[in-house]
Amino acid sequence: MKKRLIATIPFMLAGCSYYNSFVERMQTDTLQYQCDDKPLTVTQNSQKTMVHFVYDNENLSLTQGLSASGARYTDGVYVFWSKGDTATVYRKDTVVLDNCQLQNPKR
Repeated sequence: MKKRLIATIPFMLAGCSYYNSFVERMQTDTLQYQCDDKPLTVTQNSQKTMVHFVYDNENLSLTQGLSASGARYTDGVYVFWSKGDTATVYRKDTVVLDNCQLQNPKR
């Protein structure tokens, strides 16, 4: 009996890990921005430590970085910076998406 219980523990732990990642995916915010040139859809995890979006046919995942004001996320090349209902995307210190306005913001 003990051997059977010990054999099932890894499966139970794997199930917990899968469940936690499933819950994380379910608890994301999808933010719709309208920028100068085009729309931008950004997903943000529940802890607000990461954002994901597609730019120039690249799937980008940026982690939260230091910011004096607003929220700043970066992967070392791209930066997504938001403050209030506006956002800007940079690529190597060059603005690539500007004047991004959040559509239907939560109040």
